[in-house]
Amino acid sequence: MSRLAEKYAGRAVPRYTSYPTAPHFNDTVDAADYTHWLASLDRDEPVSLYLHVPFCRELCWYCGCNMKLAKRDEPIAQYAAMLRREIVLLAQHLPGRMRVSHIHWGGGTPTAMAPGDLMRTMQTVRDHFDLVTDAELAIESDPRTLTREMADMIGRLGFTRASFGVQEFDPQVQLAINRVQPPDMVARSVDGLRAVGVDAINFDLIYGLPFQTTEKLLETVRLSVEMRPDRIALFGYAHVPWAAKKQRLIDETALPGASERLEQAQEAARALVDAGYVAIGLDHFARPGDEMVRAAAKGSLRRNFQGYTTDRADSLLGLGATSIGKTAGGFCQNIAETGAWSRSVEAGRLPVGRGYAFKNDDRLRAEVIEQLMCQHHVDLDLAAQRHGAPKHWYFDALPSLAEFDDDGLITMDAGRMRVTQRGEQYIRVIASAFDSYLTHNQTRHAVAV
Repeated sequence: MSRLAEKYAGRAVPRYTSYPTAPHFNDTVDAADYTHWLASLDRDEPVSLYLHVPFCRELCWYCGCNMKLAKRDEPIAQYAAMLRREIVLLAQHLPGRMRVSHIHWGGGTPTAMAPGDLMRTMQTVRDHFDLVTDAELAIESDPRTLTREMADMIGRLGFTRASFGVQEFDPQVQLAINRVQPPDMVARSVDGLRAVGVDAINFDLIYGLPFQTTEKLLETVRLSVEMRPDRIALFGYAHVPWAAKKQRLIDETALPGASERLEQAQEAARALVDAGYVAIGLDHFARPGDEMVRAAAKGSLRRNFQGYTTDRADSLLGLGATSIGKTAGGFCQNIAETGAWSRSVEAGRLPVGRGYAFKNDDRLRAEVIEQLMCQHHVDLDLAAQRHGAPKHWYFDALPSLAEFDDDGLITMDAGRMRVTQRGEQYIRVIASAFDSYLTHNQTRHAVAV
């Protein structure tokens, strides 16, 4: 392992899908705050919707998401009915009928619902919101449980994008993470959705899994490329068993070490680029001509709780237990426990569990971190002007920036900061220099690479 890898790859830093990050959310934000934030939205500006379904039909041991194992249909149907009530409740708190530019269904496994429940819930969305002409409708799916009936419904409802958690195709690795899905199973799901008009397909791959080797991952990349997904996300496995109890089922002795993780990340990224994909940001790859490639070239790429996105809406409204939304006022996260979330909705109360109200220079630092994560460069002085901050607002970051400069990870020129090719794989570490909360936070994060 190189000197830089030894120095930076093992640092525990956030993924920066938000700033401040979720560990800093607290229960001082309540329904009254969210009510005010919603009422303050500009009704002429489109919003995005995130709908969370916390149920899965199968348990994946590597998963760090908030989910519930459901073998019966009834709990999922009851949840879907309450989700529709929350959509109506949310709409009642908006300043008027809003336009929607992006809808993302996540989980859990949204396709664990019955096709009829997906149809009724999407109809409720359309009853209370107006979808813009080119709105993206995206849904996450599990090829192990995706039925023909659900695929047909996804097509009928006009979904434009579907995401699959491929992770790794090697049988030994799949057994070790309890996600067995042979390549032909995934290929059938992909072909089935394309056949009903869902043209854009995303794959998620993971490195750093138990028993995984570079050779196994490269074979997974080869098999994935054969299925022609439009976008591929290459994530490092975040082993956080203190936060995700199901990860305690994973054999820690089988996890690759830091040098093996780094090699897997580098070789898989190289293979994807060699296969014709364009590298974007920290960990995304897309086919030339994809909207994400164009957004990265134009400097309009964004980052939110779903990772990198082309969605330009400034406000994201979360629906469902544990979903997170963002407005100009701050972040708002719904109650995580489905029973308590349901009781709040049933009582006609916005089911706010916790959140974060922006203060001080949060918006400035959020902009700088997002620009670094998305564009790998930022004009620190120009950002200060936009937010009315003093020119040297980032004084606290200077020691880290000097260290990064000495190590060849960045260049600095009169307040303009650019990440070098050498520094790109350590972008989370570089971005963390502007995180004013990180050094005071005892929450553990996943390693940088």
